[in-house]
Amino acid sequence: MRQNSVRRRLATGLAVLIAAGGLAATTMAGPAVAAPGDNGDDGEGGSKSLIQKVEDASKGYVEAKEALDTSKGRQAKLVLVIKNLDQQLGPRQAELDKIAAQSYRTGRLGTMGALINASGDGGANGMLDRVQTLQTVAIKQDAALRDLKDTRDQQVRAKTSIDTEIADQQKQLTVMAKRKSQAEAALKAAGQGQDAGSPGGGGKSAKASPGGNLSGGCTVNDPTSGGCITPRLLHAMNEAKKAGFTHYVHCWRTQNSGEHPKGRACDFAADKGGFGGVASGSSRTYGNNLANYFINNSSTLGVLYVIWFKRIWLPSSGWKSYSGAGGDPSSDHTNHVHLSVK
Repeated sequence: MRQNSVRRRLATGLAVLIAAGGLAATTMAGPAVAAPGDNGDDGEGGSKSLIQKVEDASKGYVEAKEALDTSKGRQAKLVLVIKNLDQQLGPRQAELDKIAAQSYRTGRLGTMGALINASGDGGANGMLDRVQTLQTVAIKQDAALRDLKDTRDQQVRAKTSIDTEIADQQKQLTVMAKRKSQAEAALKAAGQGQDAGSPGGGGKSAKASPGGNLSGGCTVNDPTSGGCITPRLLHAMNEAKKAGFTHYVHCWRTQNSGEHPKGRACDFAADKGGFGGVASGSSRTYGNNLANYFINNSSTLGVLYVIWFKRIWLPSSGWKSYSGAGGDPSSDHTNHVHLSVK
């Protein structure tokens, strides 16, 4: 207990010095009061079982939604392909009809008829011209038939592919509905999860960059601790900083559950210098705006959930009530925004 008391006094002094000096609070600042994880829980406000269930359900929902969006993108491209093929069919059918008419006029007399007619049109030279004309018409007709057939075959394949995409989309929608129910059932079983309104703010937020390939585990040095984080989490943190959210942040830490030890979660303090008491005034507004930034960019950043001010936001369900067992600002998330990414 004495060690913890000394550590917290030192951390408080460091936070005051940093705040006074105007230094960036992502790597050097310390928490002003009990930080998440220092108050007897794992810093995410719920039991290990609850956090794991919410994590699994949200991850399944997000992945199904990404598959759904990808399928819809493929379907949209296929619709354009069919539209283009439809535009090609008319002219190609008209060309084939034109060649057929020409073939009727010049090519249905037979070999003997061609020879007889040729004798009255210049002898051998006339006959050769006639044969050449017949060959040219036949070649054009074959090419036109192939083009028309290929176009129609492409149409059939594109329409079949669209049917496949629609079936896949229905499958993903079923998964999303199942994952939504799982997350809500887990919260309800823990006495949480009642419908809750937004903690405040909303509206438009700056757009986050997709960031390219962000796959990978806890492989990047965490600039806020001595641990590691994932490339996706580092990207989300940097994008938030670019959008003007520069208060104190702490990500990796040792705990028994949740995403922090996996390098997939950060706590963003509402106060500039560290984790203070219940946020109010400009700190409360800062937290509202930051939570809404992550929500409005959830698809781009791969957000699993956001916790802020006794609420948890799930991609499947929106805001739900969510209070920590400790009843203090850290476990209730009234002094910081918690972000988890997939």
